[in-house]
Amino acid sequence: MIKKEMIAMLLAGGQGSRLGILTSKMAKPAVSFGGKYRIIDFPLSNCINSGVDTVGVLTQYMPLKLNTHIGIGIPWDLDKLSGGVSVLPPYEKIEGTEWYTGTANAIYQNMSYMESFNPDYVLILSGDHIYKMDYESMLDFHKSNNADVTIAVMPVPMEEAKRFGIMITDENKQIVDFEEKPANPRSNLASMGIYIFSWKALKEALVANARQSGLDFGKHVIPYCKDKGERLFAYEFNGYWKDVGTLTSYWEANMELIDIVPEFNLYEEYWKIYTNVASLPPQYYGMNSHVERSIVGEGSEIYGRVYNSVIGSDVVIGENTVVRDSIIMNDAKIGGGGEILKTIVAERARIGDNVRIGHGDDTPNETDPHIYTAGLVVVAEDAVIPPHVTIGRNVMIAGVTTHEDYPDGYLPSGRTLRREGDAL
Repeated sequence: MIKKEMIAMLLAGGQGSRLGILTSKMAKPAVSFGGKYRIIDFPLSNCINSGVDTVGVLTQYMPLKLNTHIGIGIPWDLDKLSGGVSVLPPYEKIEGTEWYTGTANAIYQNMSYMESFNPDYVLILSGDHIYKMDYESMLDFHKSNNADVTIAVMPVPMEEAKRFGIMITDENKQIVDFEEKPANPRSNLASMGIYIFSWKALKEALVANARQSGLDFGKHVIPYCKDKGERLFAYEFNGYWKDVGTLTSYWEANMELIDIVPEFNLYEEYWKIYTNVASLPPQYYGMNSHVERSIVGEGSEIYGRVYNSVIGSDVVIGENTVVRDSIIMNDAKIGGGGEILKTIVAERARIGDNVRIGHGDDTPNETDPHIYTAGLVVVAEDAVIPPHVTIGRNVMIAGVTTHEDYPDGYLPSGRTLRREGDAL
């Protein structure tokens, strides 16, 4: 039997519905981030930088793009004969097929995978957060406290604590109580959804709670371990950590990458973020182009002016087009003479000449005001926008649209426009 001190189980099957149309064809961890990366690159890179070389990636919702991106793990040095990365979807069993019904249920259904490595410790991770973290330091903390469970926490402002699972600890960081989204929090130590379990404790808790509906770590496994009298500790993390679970937080996290002194630095030599990228030519900047405080991916051609934006790979921005405060994902093509303001343009979208996006008032979105908000416009993957139209704010556009969809050449703020068909 292969012996590993610690293996990681990375939960990457989430739909990410609060990201709206961006996750209509892919799981949230597969969404592009920072120009060349995808969200899952960050926990995967943290694993290999921390010396964790065995990672099970649990997928479920729309897994194709995520599976293709991960492949056999070459970019993260996880193409190992012993360990490496394994994609773990739900599968048919003798007693029938069962979807993953909760975070801990997904781990429970892969008990045989974990047992095959005879681990001393199991690291549980989420695939949809942006951060850099040394899991080896967390493991040292776990060992030094002879812990059964260690939960990574980070201090949050007290007024925001009611949004999180909150840990109450003693002076030694041992967890004495915890509260799920408390109205009157007694602590500001918020759970990050990152756990280290001693294997024996995890296995026992999963088996004991296997019949719980929607078996979840926060609702079932952690309370079981505490009630049983096991040693629970809080590992305090003080670095950058961002849950990009909403379009607004996703946009903000991308914009933070291009601050003059970025809070989250992608350029550190000692802690690289690895990804699976195509071999592309260098960027090309036209004679009249201008770029300020932006990230531009490989293979992109910039003929217009770009300000305070994140541009992916193989993007074309036409002459005399201004792009400002926007995220333009891989292989998007934008014609000339336009203006793109505070917009997320998803992969392979096609925007015609003389298109103005982000002009208008702050009318709430008509179908999903809680998703398409803060003045953001979202143009979906493979969407087509014809030339010579103006589009307001808090708008979502999907599919192949034509001039008939824009009466008088205008789509007001707050509209949702969905059409069938994909760009060629």
